[in-house]
Amino acid sequence: MSEVTVDRVQMSARRRSWEQLPPTTRAAVAAMTGPILRAESIIAGFSSHLAAVVDTADGRTFVKGMRADDPEVWTQRREATLGPYVTPIGPRVRWQITSDGWDLLGFDFVAGHFADYRTDADLLATVETMTALSRLRCPPGLELKDAQKRWGIYLPDPGERAVFAGDTLLHTDWNYSNVLISETGCAHLVDWPWATRGAAWIDPGCWIVWLILAGRQPGEAERWARRIPAWHTATAHELEVFATALAEEWTATARRNPNVWTRGLRDAARQWLEYRLAQ
Repeated sequence: MSEVTVDRVQMSARRRSWEQLPPTTRAAVAAMTGPILRAESIIAGFSSHLAAVVDTADGRTFVKGMRADDPEVWTQRREATLGPYVTPIGPRVRWQITSDGWDLLGFDFVAGHFADYRTDADLLATVETMTALSRLRCPPGLELKDAQKRWGIYLPDPGERAVFAGDTLLHTDWNYSNVLISETGCAHLVDWPWATRGAAWIDPGCWIVWLILAGRQPGEAERWARRIPAWHTATAHELEVFATALAEEWTATARRNPNVWTRGLRDAARQWLEYRLAQ
């Protein structure tokens, strides 16, 4: 068994199929959607305990959920709260329910595919959506992660934390499976638990690491980031500071949760940092 296969098995071990939900929970979903004609479990993704597409006479609904007693169930509430602010950048949240130990969210179904960062068409679609997102201000009073705290802990100089300050709503998790390219060629963002308040240029910086992981060279990855207007509001020093903090974050993540993905992202972040330091 390959390392990738082992990691996929380990990371998806807690995933449940639609049929494994309690009957009362499936009935609660049907009460929201109408009678369910067919349900298809989704294998991709690892953060949720459940991911499924249900078909009814009125169309399709994407359902994701977690056990209500899981320490990370707060991610469900985060997505439900953010839903009204990020539509149509993200699929519309239709409902949230709790039933028989499960917390579930229903979303508009987006027909399409995960972004392929090796193809220019998907990169262009992602650029357009990231540009739209960079113009969104954080709603006042909304509980989010703070960029200065999130990445500032990795900096030896506390004064450098201020470069991350801002009031832009950031997604920050640019895993290709979080970017759905619709049949019309538009990119939609899903999975918002890592949403963060900070400087608008941070999202393109987070994206670069995923482009490098996909096989892009750091300079080429930055050329794609430059297509987002917000990128140009950062100074070379600020980019260097962020690359330093991001490399430390992914190093800590790989140490805490070692697998082929975290180690690959750690190495990609280090490649970007080396490129920044050489500029």
